[in-house]
Amino acid sequence: MRNGDDLEGFDGEAYSTSMISGASSPYQPTTEPVSQRHGLGGLRCDLNYLQGTFGRIKLAEMVLALIAFICIETIMECSPCKGLYFFEFVSCSVLVVTGVLLLMFSLNLHVRIPQVNWNLTDLVNTGLSTFFFFIASVVLAALNHKTGAEIATVIFGFLAVAMYAVNTYLAIKKWRVNSRQQNSGQTSDYICARRESREVDHRPEIQCLDA
Repeated sequence: MRNGDDLEGFDGEAYSTSMISGASSPYQPTTEPVSQRHGLGGLRCDLNYLQGTFGRIKLAEMVLALIAFICIETIMECSPCKGLYFFEFVSCSVLVVTGVLLLMFSLNLHVRIPQVNWNLTDLVNTGLSTFFFFIASVVLAALNHKTGAEIATVIFGFLAVAMYAVNTYLAIKKWRVNSRQQNSGQTSDYICARRESREVDHRPEIQCLDA
């Protein structure tokens, strides 16, 4: 029967052995808090996108659309007012949609909805924004009283048109590249499948095993 000193020595050896094995084990428990690993609610700001070409263009589009919308709101009198109302609607709608897409891309929310073709969505949005902003700017330029607010609105409207046109061009190039990559991937998978089927046809022993 062990005495108290033997038991204490045994417990000390077991504790030191467990410490050594724990230190040498590759499966160490992590002490990193969950908030640092996942961020706020699992959302992370993609600085690479914001600092990239598309992120900067979208920020510039929002700034120009916002300035144009502010300028159109400072016009107190209009006759006729249809051109002003149309420009106001277009600038506000484009600003909201572009802001939503910017949040989706900068926070990587689009990754959580893979069913949507986001490259094509961005292309459609920039194309329609370019078209409607151009029409609204031309109409306002033709129907105005040459006031300072109206002239500033037309100028920022055409600047927004130019920025959206550049975004449309880049979005078309990106969409074409992605489409070619997908088609090449599908073609390579088809070629590999055909090659495997031909190998099976030329090796009867494989057919016997399958049977």
